[in-house]
Amino acid sequence: MGVRLLTNYYETASVILFSIGFATLFLHRNLIKKIIGLNIAETAVYLYFVAKGYITGRAAPIIAGGIQEADAYVNPVPTGLILTGIVISVSVTAFALALIVKIYKQYETLDLDEIMILAGKEEEG
Repeated sequence: MGVRLLTNYYETASVILFSIGFATLFLHRNLIKKIIGLNIAETAVYLYFVAKGYITGRAAPIIAGGIQEADAYVNPVPTGLILTGIVISVSVTAFALALIVKIYKQYETLDLDEIMILAGKEEEG
Protein backbone atom coordinates (compact mmCIF):
# COMPACT_ATOMS: atom_id res chain seq x y z
CA MET A 1 0.00 0.00 0.00
CA GLY A 2 2.84 2.42 0.77
CA VAL A 3 4.23 1.92 -2.72
CA ARG A 4 0.92 2.89 -4.34
CA LEU A 5 0.81 6.12 -2.31
CA LEU A 6 4.26 7.06 -3.54
CA THR A 7 3.50 6.32 -7.18
CA ASN A 8 0.15 8.14 -7.08
CA TYR A 9 1.44 11.27 -5.40
CA TYR A 10 -0.90 13.64 -7.28
CA GLU A 11 -3.91 11.70 -6.06
CA THR A 12 -2.47 11.51 -2.55
CA ALA A 13 -1.85 15.27 -2.52
CA SER A 14 -5.38 15.92 -3.74
CA VAL A 15 -6.87 13.77 -0.97
CA ILE A 16 -4.78 15.61 1.64
CA LEU A 17 -5.77 19.00 0.22
CA PHE A 18 -9.43 18.01 0.12
CA SER A 19 -9.25 16.88 3.75
CA ILE A 20 -7.71 20.21 4.76
CA GLY A 21 -10.36 22.16 2.86
CA PHE A 22 -13.22 20.03 4.16
CA ALA A 23 -12.01 20.36 7.75
CA THR A 24 -11.58 24.12 7.37
CA LEU A 25 -15.05 24.42 5.87
CA PHE A 26 -16.76 22.60 8.73
CA LEU A 27 -14.63 23.40 11.78
CA HIS A 28 -14.25 27.17 11.54
CA ARG A 29 -16.99 29.65 12.37
CA ASN A 30 -15.46 32.59 10.45
CA LEU A 31 -17.15 33.04 7.06
CA ILE A 32 -13.94 34.06 5.25
CA LYS A 33 -12.19 30.92 6.51
CA LYS A 34 -15.11 28.86 5.25
CA ILE A 35 -14.70 30.34 1.78
CA ILE A 36 -10.96 29.61 1.88
CA GLY A 37 -11.71 26.01 2.89
CA LEU A 38 -14.17 25.68 0.03
CA ASN A 39 -11.55 26.96 -2.43
CA ILE A 40 -8.94 24.52 -1.13
CA ALA A 41 -11.38 21.61 -1.52
CA GLU A 42 -12.28 22.73 -5.06
CA THR A 43 -8.61 22.95 -6.00
CA ALA A 44 -8.08 19.43 -4.69
CA VAL A 45 -10.88 18.14 -6.91
CA TYR A 46 -9.35 19.87 -9.93
CA LEU A 47 -5.93 18.39 -9.16
CA TYR A 48 -7.45 14.93 -8.87
CA PHE A 49 -9.26 15.15 -12.20
CA VAL A 50 -6.22 16.52 -14.00
CA ALA A 51 -4.07 13.76 -12.52
CA LYS A 52 -6.55 11.13 -13.66
CA GLY A 53 -6.95 12.66 -17.12
CA TYR A 54 -3.23 12.67 -17.93
CA ILE A 55 -1.67 9.57 -19.48
CA THR A 56 2.12 9.31 -19.56
CA GLY A 57 3.57 9.17 -23.04
CA ARG A 58 0.67 10.83 -24.82
CA ALA A 59 0.68 14.28 -26.39
CA ALA A 60 -1.77 17.15 -26.19
CA PRO A 61 -4.49 16.87 -28.86
CA ILE A 62 -2.93 19.51 -31.08
CA ILE A 63 -2.33 18.32 -34.61
CA ALA A 64 1.13 19.38 -35.75
CA GLY A 65 3.08 17.42 -38.31
CA GLY A 66 0.33 15.06 -39.36
CA ILE A 67 -2.55 13.18 -37.82
CA GLN A 68 -1.71 10.22 -35.62
CA GLU A 69 -3.88 7.54 -34.09
CA ALA A 70 -6.28 8.52 -31.34
CA ASP A 71 -4.19 6.55 -28.83
CA ALA A 72 -1.35 9.05 -29.26
CA TYR A 73 -3.30 11.88 -27.63
CA VAL A 74 -4.58 12.70 -24.17
CA ASN A 75 -8.35 13.12 -23.83
CA PRO A 76 -9.11 16.89 -23.85
CA VAL A 77 -12.50 16.60 -22.14
CA PRO A 78 -11.22 16.52 -18.51
CA THR A 79 -9.13 19.62 -19.15
CA GLY A 80 -12.11 21.45 -20.61
CA LEU A 81 -14.24 20.46 -17.64
CA ILE A 82 -11.59 21.69 -15.21
CA LEU A 83 -11.33 25.05 -16.97
CA THR A 84 -15.10 25.40 -16.78
CA GLY A 85 -15.02 24.43 -13.10
CA ILE A 86 -12.36 27.03 -12.36
CA VAL A 87 -14.45 29.77 -13.96
CA ILE A 88 -17.51 28.69 -11.98
CA SER A 89 -15.57 28.50 -8.70
CA VAL A 90 -14.17 32.01 -9.19
CA SER A 91 -17.70 33.28 -9.80
CA VAL A 92 -19.07 31.49 -6.74
CA THR A 93 -16.22 32.83 -4.60
CA ALA A 94 -16.83 36.39 -5.79
CA PHE A 95 -20.56 36.07 -5.10
CA ALA A 96 -19.93 34.56 -1.64
CA LEU A 97 -17.50 37.33 -0.74
CA ALA A 98 -20.02 39.96 -1.85
CA LEU A 99 -22.62 38.31 0.39
CA ILE A 100 -20.14 38.26 3.27
CA VAL A 101 -19.58 42.00 2.85
CA LYS A 102 -23.35 42.57 3.09
CA ILE A 103 -23.59 40.30 6.13
CA TYR A 104 -20.73 42.13 7.82
CA LYS A 105 -22.42 45.50 7.21
CA GLN A 106 -25.63 44.15 8.73
CA TYR A 107 -24.25 42.31 11.78
CA GLU A 108 -20.70 43.75 12.18
CA THR A 109 -19.22 40.28 12.68
CA LEU A 110 -18.03 37.37 10.58
CA ASP A 111 -18.60 34.72 13.25
CA LEU A 112 -21.40 32.42 12.14
CA ASP A 113 -22.63 31.69 15.69
CA GLU A 114 -22.93 35.40 16.50
CA ILE A 115 -24.71 36.05 13.23
CA MET A 116 -27.26 33.32 13.98
CA ILE A 117 -27.87 34.77 17.47
CA LEU A 118 -28.25 38.30 16.11
CA ALA A 119 -30.56 37.10 13.30
CA GLY A 120 -32.70 35.29 15.87
CA LYS A 121 -33.00 38.47 17.95
CA GLU A 122 -34.07 40.42 14.86
CA GLU A 123 -36.87 37.95 14.20
CA GLU A 124 -38.11 38.18 17.79
CA GLY A 125 -37.97 41.95 18.09
